[in-house]
Amino acid sequence: SRYITLFSNEDIMSALTNTLLIAVISSLVATLIGTIAALAISKMRNVLRTTLMGVTNIPMLNAEIVTGISLMLLFVTLGIRLGFTTMLIAHITFNIPYVILSVMPRIRQLNASTYEAALDLGAAPLNAFIKVVLPDLAPGIFSGLLMAFTMSIDDFIISYFVTGSGVKNLSIMVYTMSKRVNPSINAVSTLVVLIITVALVIINVVPAILAKRPKKAEMSKKKAV
Repeated sequence: SRYITLFSNEDIMSALTNTLLIAVISSLVATLIGTIAALAISKMRNVLRTTLMGVTNIPMLNAEIVTGISLMLLFVTLGIRLGFTTMLIAHITFNIPYVILSVMPRIRQLNASTYEAALDLGAAPLNAFIKVVLPDLAPGIFSGLLMAFTMSIDDFIISYFVTGSGVKNLSIMVYTMSKRVNPSINAVSTLVVLIITVALVIINVVPAILAKRPKKAEMSKKKAV
């Protein structure tokens, strides 16, 4: 009965919709930007690369309340109305470092000679990147995507400071409902935990499966030879 009440509550369903929309959009955008940034950083000189990686880690090392207040002040200064858009921008901002940190180890493991060999054989740079480099980066990219999705679903503090009136995610909804006796709060909390648990399981399982595929392909080629 609690779940029936949950899904018939317009405020909760609106919060769920906002949560999923922001999580999906922010994770996809952050994955795209983070992957490109990781590739660019990997080509830089040591000093500049170290400096940029240190700057990238700031949102992760910063207290969330500091990040939330800083973003809120930035939006207010720029005259941007707080609401769905500002929450989405904030989520993209703090998700990018997680993607970069997930992709960078895969970039270090790349064999540059395979990409150069593809170019020597006549492949266009973009085509060589898609067919040679991207499959090797796929586990890191997918792991970063799911990590960004999980962090977005779970975030409360930053979202609380950058949202406007009438725009809530599930975390803010749970905080609001906790101020008064409401039987639906248990159902909402369970829903949040379930989504995060599923995402974490996928984060740990899928990249491992993707990483095994190239090894199986190599083994099959060796057997064929």
